[in-house]
Amino acid sequence: MSEIEKLRKDETTVALLYGGISGEREISLKSGENVISALRTEGYTVIPVDTGKQGFVTDLINAKADIAFICLHGIGGEDGSIQGLCEVINLPYTGSGILASSLAMDKERSKLFYHKEGLLTPRSIMICKGDSLDSKHIINELHLPLVIKPVSDGSSLGVSIVRDLSDFGQAIENGFLISDFLMAEQFIAGTELTVAVLGNHDARALPPIEIVPVNEFYDFESKYEEGGSRHICPARIREEERMACQNAAIKAHRSLGCRGVSRTDIILDQDGDCWVIETNTIPGMTGTSLLPHAAEAAGISLGELYCMLIDFALEK
Repeated sequence: MSEIEKLRKDETTVALLYGGISGEREISLKSGENVISALRTEGYTVIPVDTGKQGFVTDLINAKADIAFICLHGIGGEDGSIQGLCEVINLPYTGSGILASSLAMDKERSKLFYHKEGLLTPRSIMICKGDSLDSKHIINELHLPLVIKPVSDGSSLGVSIVRDLSDFGQAIENGFLISDFLMAEQFIAGTELTVAVLGNHDARALPPIEIVPVNEFYDFESKYEEGGSRHICPARIREEERMACQNAAIKAHRSLGCRGVSRTDIILDQDGDCWVIETNTIPGMTGTSLLPHAAEAAGISLGELYCMLIDFALEK
């Protein structure tokens, strides 16, 4: 990108979109505050816009911003909705576009694109609220343990690991509190990793992070509470495994058409195979989030990271 294509920081107004209406609102607010502070330190004029408040569209238009920095998580933020609004008002924005955002948000449909790229991803079965449910059939197909999760939500909200048939009903009930559409997914045992990817056509992967949760799995508490998990970077894996995980994350990023940034969750099994679980198009940016940790391991400061995301958004 030429210097002409980049906006001068001291002449640039950034609309920071955060908050929102999803179950991840509080996390979005924390992410947003971190980004606001870093961008202002870098010299940008930042106008916070809480998309969970009535009249935010008017606030966004009145901000007369040069670019929107999207710090929204979950429904209404990562599903293509806010991206569509930015397109309508002709406002450049950070991160993936409408289609990639909506695809990545749908864990079931994203698997189709992973498969097309030759990526391993756990088998799954859709479960819709109101449909007849044959738990024995699902267990016979996927075997125990298995995972129950909402199709289109993040931060591990409504996720359960079912280890016994007697736990299946409660797991479904918990999931339906979050979404009307769930998936039962094959459980893959192994090392839990996440790999962030930066860039557009020339995307590159950051060092993989190994996640060691205090709880049974990397749930909401593990993700966002201090001491809820250990993040080990670089991960304690062999060099060839590191390269395989990074390649898988880049393929996932490209298969969905992601731009700017993504973070793909991967399980490395005992045979050294990488299983792609899901891709997040707007990773968390709180004090305990994984993207800032991976960037730091790659020698990228917070300010540099957020400036890079703005530059990626302006690439043609």
